[in-house]
Amino acid sequence: MSKRTWLILLGVLAAAPANAHVFLEGKQASVGASYKAVFAVPHGCGGSPTVKIRVQIPEGVIAVKPMPKAGWSVDVVEGQYASEYDYHGNKLASGVKEVSWSGGKLPDKNYDEFVMHTVLTDKLKPNTTLYFPVVQECEAGVSRWIEIPAEGAGHSHEGKSPAPGVKLLPKP
Repeated sequence: MSKRTWLILLGVLAAAPANAHVFLEGKQASVGASYKAVFAVPHGCGGSPTVKIRVQIPEGVIAVKPMPKAGWSVDVVEGQYASEYDYHGNKLASGVKEVSWSGGKLPDKNYDEFVMHTVLTDKLKPNTTLYFPVVQECEAGVSRWIEIPAEGAGHSHEGKSPAPGVKLLPKP
């Protein structure tokens, strides 16, 4: 490989993170099972450090337990579900609707992960994609990773701000 080709390749790779978005590390999960949601944050907002991550919990996702993160505070917003869900013999009508991590500082040049344990109820539809809208707040600016494709359109990276998604598989 010539030096010129190597430098071009290096430039392309260095520019790639600028177009990246918050994404879920686990791309597939089964309905009716637990799911460890790992939200990967590859950059800040236009060079500014990330200071808060907010994740909206979609309907059909229950028993949400965020993982504490050193140097960050974890907060949850609870609310009513649209319907009741069976969970270990109990009926759940309410639970976590949003999780946020704040108070830390993730420099633009670094990568980190924000994790929560969840249960994907068997009321979710297999062979579809479940989206978790995320708002990334930075010292200067906000990135809203909230775009959800129209039903049947499938997961796409075409939009400017796609919400992280996980493909739902049939119950094992």
